[in-house]
Amino acid sequence: MQRKITTFLTFNDEAEEAMNFYTSIFDGSKIVSTTPGPNGTLLSGTFELAGQEFMALNGGPSFGFAQGISLFVDCETQEEVDELWDKLSEGGEQGPCGWLTDKFGVSWQVIPRALGEMLSDEDPEKARRVMEAMLQMSKIEIDGLRKAYELA
Repeated sequence: MQRKITTFLTFNDEAEEAMNFYTSIFDGSKIVSTTPGPNGTLLSGTFELAGQEFMALNGGPSFGFAQGISLFVDCETQEEVDELWDKLSEGGEQGPCGWLTDKFGVSWQVIPRALGEMLSDEDPEKARRVMEAMLQMSKIEIDGLRKAYELA
């Protein structure tokens, strides 16, 4: 039997709201199951974001999130970065280098695939320039990365 690892998110009392929020943002996402709690509230649920399974639990105020763990979103286009950045950061906090914290306190990295490709270039000078450009950004801008990459 193959074991599977699932990200488990423990919220104060916002698990249902968070599941609805996240599944409304990512294509191919859905709430898979819910377990009722006392007084008609949600105790826990399972949901999928773009094929990745997550579990959510209303654990109470003793639980919180920290930046030591984040959800990394691999984006193909600037349009995808822009859309996800705007939606996920609404009510939360935008940070540096593609990081944000959503309104529930969950940390996300919204990163265009082009960043990794440029950072892994065989030319260390190109990769250094891209890293320096990225360090100046909040939301990652592919055009800004490309300009740094293509400097001659």
